[in-house]
Amino acid sequence: MRKIFSDEENVFKVKEENLHNSSSAKIDMILKKALLGNEISKEDGVELFKTKGNNIQKVFSVADTLRNNAVGSKVTFVVNRNINFTNICYMGCKFCGFAKKFDQNGAELLSLENIVSRSVEAWDRGATEVCIQGGLHPKISGDIYRNIIKSIKKVLPDMHIHAFSPFEIWYGSSKKKLDFRTFLNDLKDCGLGSMPGTAAEILDVEIRNQLTRNKLSSEKWIEIIKTAHSLKIPTSATIMYGHIDNPENWAMHLSIIRDIQKDTGGFTELVPLSFVYKDSPLYLQNPQTVRKGPSIEEIKKMHAISRIMLNGWINNIQASWTKLGPEFAQKLLKIGVNDLGGTLMNESISRSAGSNFGQEITAVEMVKIIRDAGKIPARRNTIYKISETFDNHDPKYFPPLVARKGNDPLKFIN
Repeated sequence: MRKIFSDEENVFKVKEENLHNSSSAKIDMILKKALLGNEISKEDGVELFKTKGNNIQKVFSVADTLRNNAVGSKVTFVVNRNINFTNICYMGCKFCGFAKKFDQNGAELLSLENIVSRSVEAWDRGATEVCIQGGLHPKISGDIYRNIIKSIKKVLPDMHIHAFSPFEIWYGSSKKKLDFRTFLNDLKDCGLGSMPGTAAEILDVEIRNQLTRNKLSSEKWIEIIKTAHSLKIPTSATIMYGHIDNPENWAMHLSIIRDIQKDTGGFTELVPLSFVYKDSPLYLQNPQTVRKGPSIEEIKKMHAISRIMLNGWINNIQASWTKLGPEFAQKLLKIGVNDLGGTLMNESISRSAGSNFGQEITAVEMVKIIRDAGKIPARRNTIYKISETFDNHDPKYFPPLVARKGNDPLKFIN
């Protein structure tokens, strides 16, 4: 592993002195390795996930130190719009509350004109990115993915298109009878800028097979991601946790993500996604065996340990405010997180599973949340190039796109 810090730096000497006073020598040794920039093994990761008592706070402290050394005090966000172009899907993934059948209330397939119209509306509100994903509609053509990109680029040539999960790439390439490389290269030529690394769930095969027996295999997910990276299409990385999984599965997943990054360097960030159980078939059909999502402590550990395990390879750890809410997401900025994701404008998938945290946090609100945490707000683009830092001024104000009906995302700020 490449070593990004020298052993002589004062920050590490201070931290190491504190660690020597610990009663848990094993945790001390793991955290010392992390502070020195050395790789944390999968087995080390399991130990960190199992920490208890005072050791937990030490894990958080080390994660925050590594965050500060990697990215400093800036906390970033992107102004974007989420467009779920269809919620019709035949896969029946057990954890998903988003998918609809043709005849269900709320089932929809947006027209190209509607997708472009939403993109233009987002651009006019300051967005630099549209994030586009959808279900696997059985009647769509494999050309729909390229047609969406080309339609947007024709009207908005400078809009970054962050679109289509590996599952959609598998589906589209199957429909077109093309290999992944050919299919992805065509999308890139049409204007695809980057991809969301969703549909990862848990890459540990034992758990993945129980979650989504008919879904994209771990091997195919990895193949598609690596192929995208080889074509210079960057992606995010994700993990969905807190259902039937455990620390061994989490550490395995993070080590797989790290190994991919070593090979390709194509991940821009990791986004931990806590399982939302309320309207998820996985929970509703198995309430005795499926958990109601991760605990508060587990959520904190996941973000902190992701920072520690991915240190030196993936600099950006993002908190999903749509899953956790803005107040909890803000707290994670003190234990390894440096990014709050996008403003979104519309959000369907988390809300369909029962999340209660709205559809949009405006740029002005993002800045207030970050400042209230004692950090420096900065607007970025999709690939984490900072476009504006808000030291002493605020972004241009736009009212929320969708009426909130009294739900104020800043109510926790005094």
